[in-house]
Amino acid sequence: MITSTELRRAEAFSELPDDQIDWFLSHVQEVSLRAGEAFVRQGDPADWMFIFLEGLFQWRGEFGGETVSLPAQAGDVSGVFPFSRMKRFTVTGRALTDGRLARFPAALFPQLMQRMPELITRLVAMMSDRIREGTRIEQQRDRLISLGKLSAGLAHELNNPASASKRAGGQMRNALAKMRSANSELWRRPLDDSDRARIEEVEAALLQTEVAPSQGLTLSDLEETLDSILQSYGHTDSWELSAALARRNMPPDTLTSLLTHLDLSTARAALARIAASAELATLLSTIESGTERISNLVRTIKEYTNVDQGPVQNVDVARSLETTLGTLAYILQPKIEVQRAYEPVPLLVNAPGTELNQVWTNIIENAVEAMQGKGELRVRTFCEDHYVVVEIGDSGPGIPPEIKPYIFDPFFTTKGVGEGTGLGLNTVQTIVRKLGGNLHVSSKPGDTRFQVRLPWVDLTEPCKQFDN
Repeated sequence: MITSTELRRAEAFSELPDDQIDWFLSHVQEVSLRAGEAFVRQGDPADWMFIFLEGLFQWRGEFGGETVSLPAQAGDVSGVFPFSRMKRFTVTGRALTDGRLARFPAALFPQLMQRMPELITRLVAMMSDRIREGTRIEQQRDRLISLGKLSAGLAHELNNPASASKRAGGQMRNALAKMRSANSELWRRPLDDSDRARIEEVEAALLQTEVAPSQGLTLSDLEETLDSILQSYGHTDSWELSAALARRNMPPDTLTSLLTHLDLSTARAALARIAASAELATLLSTIESGTERISNLVRTIKEYTNVDQGPVQNVDVARSLETTLGTLAYILQPKIEVQRAYEPVPLLVNAPGTELNQVWTNIIENAVEAMQGKGELRVRTFCEDHYVVVEIGDSGPGIPPEIKPYIFDPFFTTKGVGEGTGLGLNTVQTIVRKLGGNLHVSSKPGDTRFQVRLPWVDLTEPCKQFDN
């Protein structure tokens, strides 16, 4: 038998009039449970509100591919509430210890609203708190998922130049050994000043050239030509030497001139030194390119997370977009073609840079998923009255008209279980509205566009349109 004292231990029922408590007790059912026993299962009709009286309880279910457990104890009120749109329970409720609970039928909610209005007010407040907490947890989970994706992509992007630099460093040891051996052999030769000058001139020309290295058939043809010249001057087994010289685009006439003025042994030692120098130069270029790529990635991440910047600042939207595109390069390459159409001068908005990056990230990730990793991503900035407009479009199949009205609703998703929480676009809309802007979407097959309008920093006059 449930007493009024037991019921009033629940904060929602404290200090309610006796007649209301008596009415409520006359319509509840008392349920006794043993440890491990379920009082409701996932998928059951949402027909009951529960008041926990004795013992410890737990709600447990799957959310976003993860198992989530929420504790409950004596004094808590849970289950379905008045005004809730829940049709079926999405979790299983189970007793952790022996215990008791009271359950009130949802079918009597209309009478409950008439007989106990103060309780209804408290329950609505509890439901709002529950929704806010659930949303906060899901948003936090979304951020962690995004961070995980970003970390994985960054690790991949950093690994390529780091591995190339490491390989080049190892190959430099061999090249230095070749150079030492060639120098030792060369300086034992009787060289006059003109021969030394000629060798140094050829070497310097190969090292200073800014011409892009030959590739494919062009490189193969140059190797064959250089090898034929070497063999014609008596240099056998010269394929490795000709390959090294071809990678630095050595002109055949330069090789012929050098071989004409030097004897066989001296020419071979000189060419071995030149080839080793050329190889070192190529490897140094590889290391410089790799470290520059790593440095650029670190700078991009710092800009993306707004390290060393204030929380709110004037942000150039084009630069913000480029930072995000650079960060998301791992999902854009190689089959997403990015087309840019930026205003030629900076368009500034006053906003936290991290929040803007989150807006662009969510929209771009949705676009890439819609195109299934292959298509055209169009990014555009322009002015419209007192607003800066950022338009992000894609060539995907478009948003079906029947779901378009719901895409900004919290928890709405078309993805399978465990693939999304449905908070991405809701978060975008929340951020944009907080910044005083608005969001518009238009969609048809091959052309979906999200337009983000944000207040221009100078609200005293319209944002100026510039001719490209």
